[in-house]
Amino acid sequence: MSVADHWATVTQGKSMLKEISLFDASNCATRIAGEVPDFDITGRVDGRLVVQTDRWTWMAFVAAEQALRDCGIDASVIDPYQLSVVLASSSGGNQFGQKELQRLWSQPARTVGAYQSIAWFYAATVGQLSIRHQAKGHSSVLVSESAGGLDSIGHAVRTIQRGASIVLAGGLEAPLSPYALACQMRSGRMSTGDDPGSAYRPFDANASGYVPGEGGAVIVVEDLEHARERGARIYATIGGWGSTHDGSHDGTDSRQYARALRLALERAHLEPGDVDLFIPDALGVPEMDRSEADAINDVFGAHGVALSSHKSLTGRMYQGGSALDVVTAVQAIQEQVLPGTSGLDRAADGIALKFVPTTTKSTVDNVQIGARGFGGYNSSVVVRRYEQGAGR
Repeated sequence: MSVADHWATVTQGKSMLKEISLFDASNCATRIAGEVPDFDITGRVDGRLVVQTDRWTWMAFVAAEQALRDCGIDASVIDPYQLSVVLASSSGGNQFGQKELQRLWSQPARTVGAYQSIAWFYAATVGQLSIRHQAKGHSSVLVSESAGGLDSIGHAVRTIQRGASIVLAGGLEAPLSPYALACQMRSGRMSTGDDPGSAYRPFDANASGYVPGEGGAVIVVEDLEHARERGARIYATIGGWGSTHDGSHDGTDSRQYARALRLALERAHLEPGDVDLFIPDALGVPEMDRSEADAINDVFGAHGVALSSHKSLTGRMYQGGSALDVVTAVQAIQEQVLPGTSGLDRAADGIALKFVPTTTKSTVDNVQIGARGFGGYNSSVVVRRYEQGAGR
């Protein structure tokens, strides 16, 4: 899918959720997920590389290709030591790993293929992208679950401050295989609804957990002067990033999440009232939705902030979801549009937020994104409209 496809999904409320088709999930409690439709890498990835890598990495190949082309960057003609890859990861190459696990336990030889260790490895996609584009600058992988997509943006900025010119940031996820789904269901936080239209409803009175999704985004983060010098189209700037850890696995303590939101605002030199749109984590688990609402209200006060959530359309993509939220934020600024909230009929008790009811034209200069990861991770990024000649 392209950026235009994603923007149409968000602004038109087009759900990508359906019964899982990548494998037979009929005996699983969770059977609904967000799959990337008609994903085909034929002719886009060399056949020898296809057999060495996972669907998760294939998606990153395509996303990075789209991002670099859109930004007018030919990686083959730039200084390779000025190009870095900083992506977030969670579960690694699940479909490849599933195939090898079945091979291990079903055949007499009891072996796995030679590429198991590098295809399933959580850093595989960063490594493969750096090889594919000959990125020889400092590269890294961050693991902070759903917060990782935003953490990668913050770390990309730090990487540029340390001397890089261009960083491929963001994250993708492909968590749909029998073994991967079984691992996810162990959390007890996943929806068991069998209706794609109601299975995942963050902040709603009928919220009952989340459903998984695959996909995400690769985002080009570039040094501002470098972008100006090459005449690049600058979509937006990274205003600020905040990250905290609350030492709690259940995610019901809102204080450190609120602190992460404030840190991002302070580093962007903004007041809460300057934010035109907030895109939340939107887990869909009632107690965690309430704690997120508490954090947002704590930061933005009685007047609140326009808030829009879209994960009910795509499923929870872990680090890929928060990376994709950054794309949504940039598009909202580019189009000067507040996208309507999806998956909400009636807010749950204790949820008092200013949801954007329908897609509306509006002034959008500053967008803040929030994300939380299981295990106590809290992150936030502020994206700002680029002002030509304003020095930011």
